[in-house]
Amino acid sequence: MWQRAMDLAVESYELTRNFPREEVYGLTSQIRRAATSVPANIAEGHGRHATGAYVQHLKIAQGSLKELETHLILSSRLGLVSRDRIQVAMAISEEIGKMMRSLIRSLQEERNGRTTD
Repeated sequence: MWQRAMDLAVESYELTRNFPREEVYGLTSQIRRAATSVPANIAEGHGRHATGAYVQHLKIAQGSLKELETHLILSSRLGLVSRDRIQVAMAISEEIGKMMRSLIRSLQEERNGRTTD
């Protein structure tokens, strides 16, 4: 999941590379910060070695993922990047989101003493 989040961050940087100069402090910055926040929070939570902290950081990463999706959709609607190009990033984002939801559910069940067999 962390690796896919890193892939999404790289894709986000590539997507914004040709954005207009006036967007450098606008959408370019917002997209890049949200994109890098996802793998950073996954890594930070994992590094805490505590299930509760890990779940909390995964939820923060989920929020950043949704923020990124919103910025990507907006950039497409503004004509800064094609819908086809956005679809690649959105597909990766959806994949990461599913992995995070599954992991959060699993960690919460484990923490609460339930297992899914």
